[in-house]
This record gives sequence, structure tokens and C-alpha cells, in this order.
Amino acid sequence: MHRAIIDEYIQTILSYNGGQIFRLWSVVLTNPSQLILRNNDLINDHNVLVLNYEGDLLPKKLLESAKTVYALSLDYHHHLIMSPHAGENLTLHFGHSLPGDEQFDTVIIYYPKAKTLAPYLVNLAGQHLKQGGQLLVVGENKGGIRSIVKQIPDYFDSPFKQDNARHCLLYVSHLTEKAPSINLSDWVSQYQLDTPQGEVTICNLVGVFSEKRLDEGTKLLLSHLPKMSGRVLDFGCGAGVIAAALLKAQPELKLDCVDINAMAIASCKLTLAANNFNAATYPSDGLAQTKGLYDGIISNPPFHDGLKSTTDIAKNFVKDSVKKLDKGGVWHIVANRHLPYSDAISTHFKQVNVSAENNKYKVYSNKIKD
Repeated sequence: MHRAIIDEYIQTILSYNGGQIFRLWSVVLTNPSQLILRNNDLINDHNVLVLNYEGDLLPKKLLESAKTVYALSLDYHHHLIMSPHAGENLTLHFGHSLPGDEQFDTVIIYYPKAKTLAPYLVNLAGQHLKQGGQLLVVGENKGGIRSIVKQIPDYFDSPFKQDNARHCLLYVSHLTEKAPSINLSDWVSQYQLDTPQGEVTICNLVGVFSEKRLDEGTKLLLSHLPKMSGRVLDFGCGAGVIAAALLKAQPELKLDCVDINAMAIASCKLTLAANNFNAATYPSDGLAQTKGLYDGIISNPPFHDGLKSTTDIAKNFVKDSVKKLDKGGVWHIVANRHLPYSDAISTHFKQVNVSAENNKYKVYSNKIKD
């Protein structure tokens, strides 16, 4: 089958199944996962906890050596990939912490892309390790895994390099003293932020992007904010900057805030509480888990530059937004001006309306016809 036809077929299935096709394509293990399996003798007959796992089936594969496996994903898409495989000896959770106080022989951490999140994950691991329990930290060389040597706290012994393969490193350490309890307030940065709608309080947990100032794209978006009404969706809510500004101007709105990242969702909830605002906040893989139709969608979409998947994600976001907007619904987003939104907007909204732009960003404001 021609590659272009295959790509179109995959995208069609993605649009119907909300990303579930990745269950079929996730059999190949990532390099960090392969390095862990190369050392699976370290977890023979262990009760294992995996933190921040990647988009493959490594937690299930660990059962070939481990007695039981718990897996906590901070990425909702990764959680959905694993969900069909949950069973008696494989327990899966999504969020920033486990719901219980289970103890494990071994905890495996995938070193996070955001280095500031690593100490939190290590503290979480310490909370759930038995005394003397084993900590394994794996990551890609280019992802900063070597930093773990300096980030390990004194309630663990010094980590040592266990293995080095596939451009990845595996470190081993052991819990030597009781780990301190985790309180989210110890891991949050709170600051005041000036927006065109007024000053708001932002609560930013480790691992969630924040500049402690209004980034250029969001500032352009909020400076050209249309009057919104009814049910509004904040897609990719992050720490809740757009949600807080929107509710500052229009507290009567019924707002849903969604993100794929557990720490972002927790941050947004803290931001809303700090400003005495109310909104529904929950995980969604794209728009797949959003509920009902909306009178408005607002977003500074969390898409990266220069990747082919960025193009696909942008196109799907536009297409799915049209399906989620009620008649008269407003679609208001800001995006890097080089991203391929215009063609998709023209296809699905039938016209392209750029309400503001500068040398880096464009604000698109479209409306579903009544």
C-alpha cells in the first residue's frame, strides 16, 4: 500500500478512535525500556512500581520477571496505551501520585524531559519503597539522565551506573532512610501574573512549563479575547493561565480545562483554587475525553516545532474542534505562524479569520455558523 494512503488510513482511524490506534503501534519498546529489560534480573520476583513510563508496553513486559507491577503514568496518552493490559498482577494509575500507600521492592523511574520533575519523582519513589529497596533510574543520554547523580537526596545511597546501551544509561540506588512525606505545596511555585484581564495568581508545579511572565503567544491571544459565553473549553490548560484570565473577565462562564499531563492538571486546579474560580479540570488525549458540545474553544496549543507529528496534531485539532463546537461556537487559538493551520481551518471552518498577528504568532478566531 502506498505510504500516503497508509498515513491517511491511520489518521482516519485516529479521528474515530481518539488515538487508540497507538495501541497497535506501541509494541516496539523505546530504548530506555529495552535497557531495563536487558537488566530484568534486577527485579526477579519483585513487587515493582514504574513511574513516568513511556508510550510502550514495558510495564506488561516486566511481568516476565517481576511478581507484580504497579505503573503510574503522568501522561494520559501513555496511560491509555497500557489500560487494555491491566490485570490481576498489573495495576495502572494516571496522576501525580498513587491513591494508596503500597510498598515495593523496586521502583523504576523514567528520567523526565523536564529536569525539575526528577526530584519529585525520586521523593515519590522513596515514599513507596521498602527500607533498603532498590531504585532504578533510566533515561536517554541526550535527555539529561546524568543529572540524577546530583539530584539523588541523602535518604538514598549514591547511585551507580548499572548499564549503558542504546544511547541510554541505567542507574541504581537504594533507600537508606525514611523519605519525607510529599506535600504538593512544597513543589509549587506561586506568583502573580499581569494579564490584559487583570492580575491573577498562578500556581506552577515542577515539570510544568512556566516563564513567570505572560509568554508572547498567550499575551497576543488574551489581548484580542472575544466575548465568550456558555460552555468553554480550555484545551492544553497547562498551569491555568488562560483559564484564570478568562474567568477573571467572565466569571460566569462554565469552563472545562483539559490537558494530557498530570502535573499540569494539578497545577491548573491549584491556580483555580488560588483565585477562587471554579472549572471542571480533567485529562484528555486530544479532544477525545471532552464532554458534550461547547460554545467556545480557547487554546495556546502545546505543539512543538519542526516535527511531522506537529502537522498531524494541528490538523486533527482543527477537525475535532469543529465537531465539538455547537452552532455559533467560537474557536479562538494562538499558534506559531509557521504551523500549517490555514489549510486545515479553511477545510473545516470554510474560512480563515486571523484576528491578530505579529512576527511569531497568529491568533485565529473562527465561528461555527448558526
